[in-house]
Amino acid sequence: MAKQTDFAEKAKKSAEPRGVKCPKCGSIKTPTLYVNALRTTTGSYRFNRSHVQVCKCNEKEIFG
Repeated sequence: MAKQTDFAEKAKKSAEPRGVKCPKCGSIKTPTLYVNALRTTTGSYRFNRSHVQVCKCNEKEIFG
């Protein structure tokens, strides 16, 4: 039979920040959808979407 988790273990687990730590600055990386608008040769706009991981050290590079 599996071990039952008690309330203290559940509270400890929920209090921890989720995500991957950045090796440079040590903060938690936040997954963000980055949308870049590009103008085509015909004059219309095309939107490039990409998922990026943002932390304190690369925030200014991504958001400008």
